[in-house]
This record gives sequence, C-alpha cells and structure tokens, in this order.
Amino acid sequence: MQKATMEAIPKPNDVVLISPTGSGKTLGFLIPILELLETEKESVQVLILVPSRELAIQIEQVFKQMNTNFKINCCYGGHSVRIEENNFQHPPAVLVGTPGRIAHHLRRKNLNLDDTKTLILDEFDKSLEFGFKDEMEYIIAQCRHLKKRILTSATHLKEIPPFVGLKQSVELNFTTEHKDLKSSLSVKTVRVEGDDKLEALMLLLGKINSKSTIVFCNHRDAVNRISEQLELYKVDHGFYHGGLEQIDREKTLIKLRNGSINLLITTDLAARGLDIPEIEAVIHYQLPMTEDVMIHRNGRTARMHANGTAYFLLDIDDYLPKFLNVIPEEESLPKKLQLPAPCEWKTLYIGAGKKDKINKMDIVGMLLQKGQLQKEELGKIEVLDHSAYAAVKANKIIKTLQLIKEEKIKNRKIKMEVSS
Repeated sequence: MQKATMEAIPKPNDVVLISPTGSGKTLGFLIPILELLETEKESVQVLILVPSRELAIQIEQVFKQMNTNFKINCCYGGHSVRIEENNFQHPPAVLVGTPGRIAHHLRRKNLNLDDTKTLILDEFDKSLEFGFKDEMEYIIAQCRHLKKRILTSATHLKEIPPFVGLKQSVELNFTTEHKDLKSSLSVKTVRVEGDDKLEALMLLLGKINSKSTIVFCNHRDAVNRISEQLELYKVDHGFYHGGLEQIDREKTLIKLRNGSINLLITTDLAARGLDIPEIEAVIHYQLPMTEDVMIHRNGRTARMHANGTAYFLLDIDDYLPKFLNVIPEEESLPKKLQLPAPCEWKTLYIGAGKKDKINKMDIVGMLLQKGQLQKEELGKIEVLDHSAYAAVKANKIIKTLQLIKEEKIKNRKIKMEVSS
C-alpha cells in the first residue's frame, strides 16, 4: 500500500486511498508529500484535515519523527488558540487539524491558505459522519490554488461529494487484499446467563486476564457504568469517550501505550484514528449498529500478521448482527469471578514539557540517577507541551517518587506524582 501511494501521489492526479485501520496509511501519504514541498516557501503548502484531535496529534508526532527540515503544526479544539495563532507568525509547511478549528482560524483571518497546493482529507468518511461537511466545504473553498487532493478512508466510499473537487482521481483500494490477513481474527460469542450483562463482562475479563483488551459500548453511560464497577474491584483500566476533557483522553491513551493499563472501556470514538498499541481482544459489550462500525472495532485487533479475538456479549434478547458473515465459536464463562492481574507499570506525571525546555533525556537522567531506577524499570516516556509521563515499574514508583520529590529539572522545581 505504501509503495503504491509513493508512486501515485507525486504524479499529477488526485488519489483516493482505501486501506484498513492499522495498515500504515499515515506514512503512506506523509513520505510522498515531502517531494511536493518547497524549502524556500514560508507558507502552508500542505493542509491535512482529520476528524479527531487524537489523529491530528498522531500525524504531527509521526511527521516530527521523520526528522525533515519542514515545520508542522497542529490545530484542534481543546488546544490553546493563542499558541496556534503564534505558530502562524511563521507558517508551517504542513498544517494538520480538525475542520472546526481550521475553519475558526480562517474566519478570524489568522490563517492564509492561498499557497496551499496539496489537501489531504484523512479518514474522510469519519469527518462526514461527525458532521464536518460545512466546515470542510468552507475550508476547501479557501484553498484557491489546490493542485492535489488526497482522500483516505478505512472503508469504501459510496459517493464523494462534489465540494471536494476531485479531478482525474486514482483509487488505491487495499481492503480486499487485506482480507486474508484478517483470518487471524477469531470471533466468539458469550451468552449472558441471567440478566446481569455487567457481571458476565467481569467474568469474561477475568478469563482473558491481563491481555490487552478494548470493550466497546454504544453510549457514554455504559462506559461510565462499567468503569465504576471496575473501580469498585480496583481493576486497572481507562475509559474514553467524547464527554471527557482533551487532557484526560490523552492521559488514557498514554497509559494504554506505556502498559499502565491493558484495558480500555470506550465508545466507537476509539474504533479508529488513534495511535494505540496492538490489542489482543475486542469485546462488543453493546452490539455494533452497522457493518462499518463492526469492521472498525474489530480492526483494533488481529492487525497485519498478529492474532486477536472479537467477543460478542449476548443478552437473552440480543441476536448476532446480520452482517456478521462468520459463524462464531461459543465461549463459556467461569462460574467464579477471578480479577485480571494488576499491570506491571504505573505512570509518573511530571508537570513540565517541551515548551518548558524539558526533553526525554532530562527525565531519563533524573529517574535513573536520582530515582535509582535500573534501565529495565523505566518504560515509555512521552513529553507533551507542558507535561510529561513516564512508565515506571509498579513496585518501584513510590520509592522513586520519594527519592526525586525534592529534585529539580533544568534548575526548576517541578510537580511530580503518580498519575491518577
């Protein structure tokens, strides 16, 4: 898929890329657009529109890891408008953002897209589903000198609206080639005995034990209810839905990436477009409403050549979706509740980040030297604008915190605590 995009994107045509979640679409379009960027220009040359904050942040991080000489900036709701406005004083070559926030900057004349030659609509179908049609139409109208449009989607697009302005487009469809890879997905049903679906979920989570798992619900209320139950049993987990503050959503994903939690309870917001590690099991606590939703949920596991399991939790009144084209195996539940094993890692919160001139090596040095950690006791570190998070072995984190509580980083006293 990436080889195909690298051949198709530099050519004088528009590109529609259809490829499953987790197949590497981000690099598929970021690498070839480098050929289209001009070093001497100080203006937004490439605009990338995405449906969610998380996807915007992920694309920005991937581009920065490519170590090019080009600047990239990120705009999304929940991010400081002032920081974004300041970034436009020296415009980035690549701008990534959500349609609502980009439209806001255009209306306030903070942003000029007259020099923008390339437009990427990533997860375009999701942006339409989220109701961003008007914003996208307005933004595209402001890009008066577009030469190339690139659309990506995880599922086939039945119709592309005229406002996108596609011309001589090439379609790269990798959904069919990907089907044989999905044979590594096992599909199972779990029948709820009695009328307590939540109890059945707890039994299933105990049986799965500490495998990385996502539980999908259709409503925020169900997410909150399950989370309260897990809290009661002191089971390590995170929960994720659109009603949470951006920083809380971000913290949850950081903990999932660094192994401080292996269990995520979520709405379909986490079904795609997020940078999260390989998941071993997906549980449909509430059944997917459409085939597309089911595909995206299941796409979180059994990625590429890995194995994974999708469980459908069925109440007495529940029937398997008609669009499920395999006959699932029945999974029995244990009679006795056994709680999943606790996670090996905990997350340390550090109250300073990139904008405070703190980097990863500053944190590593402090934790290994002053915190007396061995290398294998320190896990993944992520540094944000004004905060940082480090994974520390759970049995060491309290002692480490006691050792470093009076320490300074770059001659500054910084708040540090176990992340809640």
